Amino acid sequence: MLVPPGIRCRFSASLPLVFLVAISFSVAVIADGGSQQDGPKLPGCNNPFLSVKVKMWVNGKEDADLSGISASFGASLPEEANKSPKLPAVFSDPLNGCSSSSSKLSGSVALSTRGDCDFTTKAKVAQSGGAAALLVINDKEEIDEMVCSGNDTSLNISIPVVMIRKSTGDKVSKYMAGNKVEFLLYAPSSPLVDITVIVLWTMAVTTILTASLWQEFGTSENADERYNELSPKESSNSGGDDDKEILDISVKGAVVFVISASTFLVLLYFFMSSWFVWLLVVLFCLGGVQGLHNCIMTPISRNCSQKTLKLPLFGEVTIISLVVAIFCVIFAAVWAVNRQGEGAFSWVGQDILGICLMITVLQLARLPNIKVATVLLCCAFVYDIFWVFLSPLIFHESVMIAVARGDGIGGDSIPMLLRVPRLMDPWGGYNMLGFGDILFPGLLVSFAYRYDKDNKKRLVNGYFLWLIIGYGFGLFLTYVALYLMDGHGQPALLYLVPCTLGVTVVLGLVRGELKGLWNYSPESSSSATNPSGEA
Repeated sequence: MLVPPGIRCRFSASLPLVFLVAISFSVAVIADGGSQQDGPKLPGCNNPFLSVKVKMWVNGKEDADLSGISASFGASLPEEANKSPKLPAVFSDPLNGCSSSSSKLSGSVALSTRGDCDFTTKAKVAQSGGAAALLVINDKEEIDEMVCSGNDTSLNISIPVVMIRKSTGDKVSKYMAGNKVEFLLYAPSSPLVDITVIVLWTMAVTTILTASLWQEFGTSENADERYNELSPKESSNSGGDDDKEILDISVKGAVVFVISASTFLVLLYFFMSSWFVWLLVVLFCLGGVQGLHNCIMTPISRNCSQKTLKLPLFGEVTIISLVVAIFCVIFAAVWAVNRQGEGAFSWVGQDILGICLMITVLQLARLPNIKVATVLLCCAFVYDIFWVFLSPLIFHESVMIAVARGDGIGGDSIPMLLRVPRLMDPWGGYNMLGFGDILFPGLLVSFAYRYDKDNKKRLVNGYFLWLIIGYGFGLFLTYVALYLMDGHGQPALLYLVPCTLGVTVVLGLVRGELKGLWNYSPESSSSATNPSGEA
């Protein structure tokens, strides 16, 4: 990319750290409204924990929907709203619902606070008072699983029991002060397949394809000449600066890289907070600005002449580059402010910045040969499986999924993810794909393209085409596994590594080229004329 050195160096300084943060998240996740875990297998106490929607009317006017989780006991709720009755809401008296209520509960949805007694005791009291359902307001933001106690060997609870968050209960209490409030409870299920998965799949494949082919529409010799004429002093060193920005990953660097990513992931898990998320947002915006600037300026600098001006601190810069840089900063700032909003820009802006960041990262870092690729992707393969599937044995939950979903901070997910809203899901939420699931295989696909080009291989006889197909198929397998396991987050590299690195090794063996791929050196190619850095 032809960018004035003064602007380029200030933005790209953040990319190594952003790259480390980005690959720390390598997981395909469906963010939905609740869990589908099974409760204790006791008589009358073996219901699954289902996400429940609570439609609310205040003085006859419909308000925003609430949500909760059903108990492992009690009656099941219908999946469709039109099959559930609208009932008045009444607070129990006493409020904890542990003893007979002086309030008239007949035919109503009884509300009680968490209190000290068992959940089943609250349900029995509400049912004996004639309540048609029970809403339990928790004393914290997390929703506890309402299970039976050890003494409940046999239950006969015939009303649905649902727990809601403390903040939700506070909202309900405010509305019920002097108003008539009505509830309708139902438990809609999520569809098996959501069409937005196709959008996410297309975004991932297109990102890798674009990053690999980016050099084909990068800066031209004419553009370089124009820039040298406009900025002779800085252009004399620009070639060396560009080379230093390209990092050839070494075997040692690959191992250290994955270990560092694991360390960072654990730190996020234990110390995730709102300020930590904002730190990640700032880092993401720095990298996203550089990436967006790169993606806009590359075609402009190739085809357009550019005028320059001198600025303090930045030195001589092109006017168009400065204008684009200002636009990119404003774009990232607007996204950061609105990232938690309900509008489309919250996820569209994140995806645009993320895709541009990944395209730029794949220009700055490269694999020199299949030996390094094997070490890096095999380490990443183990890393992904461990933090998704095996970490619950140590941490009692999947560390990767917990961090990706933003557990513990109100679901405020980290920005190093591509995400697309689930349009067909009544619970909403997002389909998400970690940057690592694009960057790790993308490094190998980019290497395959360079190798094919340097060795003048035709498309079918090369490796690039088959790795693109393999990546797309591996990502498809990831989502098949995601749905077969009821939406439980999947370590995408479990499927992507065999479909990319495995394809490369098999093709190399069949063609008798594996040794050349294993020991390949970019410097030995006629296309590599300058030495590059090593990570």
